[in-house]
Amino acid sequence: MKIAVYGRQFNDLALPYIQQVFNNLAQHGAEIYVHHQLNQSLTGRITGVNYQVLESTNNLKGLIDVFLTLGGDGTLLDTVILIRDSGIPVIGINFGRLGFLASVNKSDIAAAIFAVVNRQFTLDSRELLSIESETGVFGDDNFALNDFTIHKRDDAAMITMHAFLNGEFLNSYWGDGIIVSTSTGSTAYSLSCGGPIIFPESNNIVVTPISPHNLNVRPIVLPDSSILKFEVECPALTTSSPAIRARPLLIKR
Repeated sequence: MKIAVYGRQFNDLALPYIQQVFNNLAQHGAEIYVHHQLNQSLTGRITGVNYQVLESTNNLKGLIDVFLTLGGDGTLLDTVILIRDSGIPVIGINFGRLGFLASVNKSDIAAAIFAVVNRQFTLDSRELLSIESETGVFGDDNFALNDFTIHKRDDAAMITMHAFLNGEFLNSYWGDGIIVSTSTGSTAYSLSCGGPIIFPESNNIVVTPISPHNLNVRPIVLPDSSILKFEVECPALTTSSPAIRARPLLIKR
């Protein structure tokens, strides 16, 4: 099995666990690829294991069987940009504080790797959001596993956001901004702003206002087939925001 390993910079406290990951992968005969960003931190610190450096992620489909992330949920989220729509499963070993996505504890490294290399796992598919704008400011990275946020600048006054659902007027929001979240992202920024926790397979997204001026404005749960458009107004500027569309792209772990 060809397994790619991804991670951010790490401290010496995590080094024994990372060495264990590589030892277990080598023990099971896995062909190991290390993302070039992680390789910069590993050089001279991991011993006794041979691996190849993954310099490019343009053609991962057919090359990599599984992505393994070392870190917290943020590290796992980084791989969304790497794997895109290739359908490569991702499993995260949690070296961070939270483990909603990177759910494998450091004490379970050996068991988790045994299960992966022997394909004793199930796939959990997650939806992505895509975003479009008239100026194309997002380029090719116009998708998100957690959420998209429209937010005022730090020195700006309250902004007004007119929301349209599938072409029909939905509501006007006055406040600091608004979050459009997937069910996966419902436990992230949206939750901290009062949004609900949504079960991953519920096929819903949630629109959560940030510090709304109207106290009766609350988060709203919508089908993930919805197309949302926002027109944003602020005291010094009037502009049209991107259209946000939920579509059934899949990320697996």
